[in-house]
Amino acid sequence: MDLFSATFFLTLVNIIFIDLILAGDNAIIVGMAAKKLPPSVQKKAILYGTGGAVLLRILATLVVVWLLHIPWLLAIGGLLLIYIAYKVLTDDDKEDKIEAKDSLWPAIRTIIIADAAMGLDNVIAVAGASNQHMVLVVIGLMISVPIVVWGSTIFIKLLTHFPWIAYLGAAVLAYTASHMITEEPKLLPFFEDKPVLKYGFIVIVMLVVLYAGYIKKRRTREAAEKKHKSSHPATH
Repeated sequence: MDLFSATFFLTLVNIIFIDLILAGDNAIIVGMAAKKLPPSVQKKAILYGTGGAVLLRILATLVVVWLLHIPWLLAIGGLLLIYIAYKVLTDDDKEDKIEAKDSLWPAIRTIIIADAAMGLDNVIAVAGASNQHMVLVVIGLMISVPIVVWGSTIFIKLLTHFPWIAYLGAAVLAYTASHMITEEPKLLPFFEDKPVLKYGFIVIVMLVVLYAGYIKKRRTREAAEKKHKSSHPATH
C-alpha cells in the first residue's frame, strides 16, 4: 500500500471510525477517573492519562499486527472481531465500575490501566483494519485517541439520537473481521481469485451480525418493557 494513496486514506478513515465506535466505554473511564479532581488538574490528568494510553495502545497494536503474521491468528482475530461487532449492537446497558481518584497521578494510572484492560477490542480491530501496515496503525491511533477524549461525549450523544450509527459501526467491524478471515494465508486457496465467494462470504457475515444484533436488541427491549409493566401494574 503506497503512503498517502487513496487506499491509504480510506483505510485510515476506517481505523478512525472503528476507534470512535468502540470508544464509548473508554470515554467513560476517562471521565470517571478524573471527576473528583479540581478542574485545573482534571485537564492534566486527562492529557497525561490519554498520552500514556495512546503510547500503550500503539505498542499493543503493533505487537498484534506482528502476531497476525503467525498462521491462523488472522482468522482467529477475525472471529473475535465478529463477536465484538455483535457486542457493539447488544451492549446497551454496560456499566463500568471505575473508581474516581482525587489526586493527579492515581487518576492518570487509573486511566492508563483501565484503558489497557478495556482496549483489546480496539487493538484487534485496528490491527485487522490496517492490513498489517505499521504506519497506518500509528497515524490512525494518534489521530483517533485524542478525538475520542475530547469528542467522545458528542459522539455518545450522536449514538443516543441516531441509533443507526451503531449498526453502521457494527457493519464496518463485521466487514473488517470477514476481510481478515479471507486474507488468512491458510484460507487463501479457498478465496484467492474467487471474488464471488470472497465478497459473498463478507456480505453474509455482515448481514448475520446485523440481523443477530437487531434480534438480540429487540428481545432485550421487549424483556425490559415486560419487566417494567410487571413492576408497575396499571391501577384502575
